[in-house]
Amino acid sequence: MNDDVRNIVLGVVAAGISAALGWVARTYLWKRRLRRKQQFFGLPDNSESLLVVNRGASGPEFAVMRYDVFALLELAALIKDCKAHAQILPHDTARQGFGERTEFCVGGPASNRRMAAHLDSLLPGVRVNVDSEPGPDRGAFQVGTERYRVEHGKEEYALLARLTADRSRNTRPVFLFCGQTSITNQATTRYLARNHERLTRRYGTGSFVLLLKVINSQAYGPDVVELVEDVTRAAQTAPPAAATPVPRNTHRAS
Repeated sequence: MNDDVRNIVLGVVAAGISAALGWVARTYLWKRRLRRKQQFFGLPDNSESLLVVNRGASGPEFAVMRYDVFALLELAALIKDCKAHAQILPHDTARQGFGERTEFCVGGPASNRRMAAHLDSLLPGVRVNVDSEPGPDRGAFQVGTERYRVEHGKEEYALLARLTADRSRNTRPVFLFCGQTSITNQATTRYLARNHERLTRRYGTGSFVLLLKVINSQAYGPDVVELVEDVTRAAQTAPPAAATPVPRNTHRAS
């Protein structure tokens, strides 16, 4: 074997080794990202999860609003990426505990009994006005001592929460997507899909409650979302009985 042939062979071998090492490195990084994503969502390979669906404000009993369907599609894609499976249940048939399976609960307490139960037991500092009569506070959020009113199509709020119950022996989280309107439900699921890596770096597998604001949904749909603030402490603390809410409707993004 002369020098030219030997150099060609060595070059081919080196290229093969480099390609193999590159493939191994990419595979390792991909698997590490997948494992972190699975841990954040509580969705190991082939695990089961629960999608709890609210009902439309009008129409047939099991009707689901168009934007809530889009929200479910966003969540279904996340679950599939984690190599897990989902079961969809109407809100009024999901009579079971939490912690055994990861749960994604979509919709406000006015249209989702399961959400109302979660807010009552897990987030005692949150109150949602569910009055059917028109008024400035209809649909408003109260978090701690602050109130956030809805301006339909202009400024609408939503809560995104990842929670685990201390009283449960199981560690699978409950994700809440509680919006003032159906389009804010989709905006909240989309925000989670786009920002779950950043949220993982900040919170790991711990609990958090974020207040989001959807800007000008009548023009931009669910795409323009601002993080108002982390309200975890206020949401998890029951306010004093004599606390007086302070109306606020404009907040700067954190």
